[in-house]
Amino acid sequence: MNLSDRTKIAVCLASLALLISICSPAWSIIEYTEPQRDTIVEMVDKLQERHYAKLRYGDDLSSQHLDNYVNSLDSGKMFFTSVDLEDFEQYRSVMDDQLREGKLDAGFTVFNRYHQRVQERLNNVSATLPETVAAMDFTVDESFPLDMDDRQWAKDQTELNERWRKQLKNQVLSLKIAGKDEDEIVPTLQKRYKRQLQNVTQYNSQDVFQIYANALTELYDPHTNYLSPRSTENFNINMSLSLEGIGAVLQMEDEYTKVSSLVAKGPADKEGALRPSDRIVAVGQGVDGTLEDIIGWRLDEVVQLIRGPKGTTVRLEVIPAKSKSTDERKVITIVRNKVKLEEQSAQKKVLEIPAGDEIIKIGVIDIPAFYIDFDAMRRGEDNYKSTTRDVKRLLQDLETAGVDGIIVDLRNNGGGSLQEANELTGLFIEYGPTVQIRHSSRRVWRDGKRAKSTYYDGPLVVLVNRLSASASEIFAGAMQDYERAIIVGDASFGKGTVQTLVPLTEGQLKITESKFYRISGESTQHRGVIPDVEFPSIYDSAEIGESALDHALRWDRISPVRHMNYDDFSSVLPYIQTQFLARSAQNPDFIFLEEQIGLAQATRDITALPLNEKFRIALRDTQKKKALEIENKRRKAKGEELLTSLKDDEDKAEDSYSGSPEGDSLAESEGEKDEEEEDITDDVLLMEAGYILADALLLKKRRFALHHKEETVY
Repeated sequence: MNLSDRTKIAVCLASLALLISICSPAWSIIEYTEPQRDTIVEMVDKLQERHYAKLRYGDDLSSQHLDNYVNSLDSGKMFFTSVDLEDFEQYRSVMDDQLREGKLDAGFTVFNRYHQRVQERLNNVSATLPETVAAMDFTVDESFPLDMDDRQWAKDQTELNERWRKQLKNQVLSLKIAGKDEDEIVPTLQKRYKRQLQNVTQYNSQDVFQIYANALTELYDPHTNYLSPRSTENFNINMSLSLEGIGAVLQMEDEYTKVSSLVAKGPADKEGALRPSDRIVAVGQGVDGTLEDIIGWRLDEVVQLIRGPKGTTVRLEVIPAKSKSTDERKVITIVRNKVKLEEQSAQKKVLEIPAGDEIIKIGVIDIPAFYIDFDAMRRGEDNYKSTTRDVKRLLQDLETAGVDGIIVDLRNNGGGSLQEANELTGLFIEYGPTVQIRHSSRRVWRDGKRAKSTYYDGPLVVLVNRLSASASEIFAGAMQDYERAIIVGDASFGKGTVQTLVPLTEGQLKITESKFYRISGESTQHRGVIPDVEFPSIYDSAEIGESALDHALRWDRISPVRHMNYDDFSSVLPYIQTQFLARSAQNPDFIFLEEQIGLAQATRDITALPLNEKFRIALRDTQKKKALEIENKRRKAKGEELLTSLKDDEDKAEDSYSGSPEGDSLAESEGEKDEEEEDITDDVLLMEAGYILADALLLKKRRFALHHKEETVY
């Protein structure tokens, strides 16, 4: 039986399904409840009174609320038409007045229209899918647009039909090129749309209220959110997944489940192939279980599928973050486990940097998170675990080992305890403030090291990347402001805000009440910490970081705090930067990294995908060819064997040369090295941080020797 025959049979079955759906009862109207009326009134009051931004919910914000709400429902502009939007205009300047009175009519009316449009569309798509797929001609020269931000609302259903035709054609072509059997394509899409339709029919008033409320809270800032009773109950779902599943924090983006971040030393982090911004499209159980398509699933359903008992295996089919199309797929196998506190603890290792006839020993302290065992501390235990306690011990060990300087590695450290960030800073300064915190009341208070005490006063470098956030930025910013350390890497995440949970009649409001500022007066918000020596970034700043989030609070500054400077890097940095540029220009691994970044940027610049199969395959092959050329250029420069193709199982090798901090290839805890771990020199970014510290040491020695010679001559 060929594809055409199978399609004819499927069309008949689909027609029957459509007839059944037509005869079925119409979609139900969702209405709001009395407790939700009270909740929205409370929420509006709290936002205006307590949020840091001090925004008043008036006509202007009401207008933005409408736009944001409609876009949050139909971000791809695939269900509403301009006729629907004209109907919604009546609410543009009255939503603020309605919500203050506890009236949710606008939000629920708009949603019920959306509810209707989605069910109409998905029923129609499912019913006609076999016929639609059979009619597709992949030799026609047409394209599918990728950038939806500038897309206008469709004028009518005819224009929407054309959008859906191209979307379906792109999905079919992606499945074909990804290797899906032709006879499985229609059933796969049928199942996908059936699941989406099922999800839509399960919406209730809590779901609608949460979407409507968050369309408002997001206008204040991206970290202010309303949590429905169900969401409040599942507030720790990401943390639970992080600690007992694969160690990944997930979020929804359109119809995809997207990896938001990885937990340091978690199963996914150790495996090394899963990356932030990867999109998970299918999940399989065990080493050979069938991969189940999860596009369009609810997040909680995806989480339940990925979670499982410790020691069991889960396979994830993902679209890599660097891929603009959905054609490129890779399957990642991860053994579920529980993240142990000791594995997230700070660890040490030693780099040996050649410098002429001598070897400079550099101690590295890797800090995955700012942690503290609060329960043990409250119980009065003497040896409770904390970042500062562990780092203090590691510092003493490294000084005893005779290292010439220290690198504090904060890559991928998403933050944690503010108390620990302050106390860790105290290990490297004699005394003084660490951070300023300004409340929405505009009251400012300072935290830091209040009493003078001994501290490590040796040469110091702090290594950060785009995933270094919050507490990491406070520590790195303080080290930079005190001129206590040279900061190297790429600009940090830029999260400089503090959230508080406020109970409401139903659910909770997570609201941004305060903002972090450095002792220089500059905020860590939005910009992050800018390194003194910037490395090429392996992360896309348009996708990852505070600046990538809509409505993020702006960077600003307040009055600085008087503080001492421990060094004067202004005369040292030009020399160090010159040495870095000269060295990286000759380093095959750095050249490889920069060319990989260039290739990723070229991919991101693609605004449309060809729907001609021949042209689409050519585009894919061209990108693979460029990636292979970049890899072989590096191999040739290092005298290694050239490759004939790039395979999925070579991703880890590629990661180590891209300077990825993910995985355990660098971990050497307490002097013990795992047999499977790669040599530490494979991490080009960490090695370069070592060379920078060595440059600073050598320059200081030369200046001291020159000064001593001049004094002797005199």
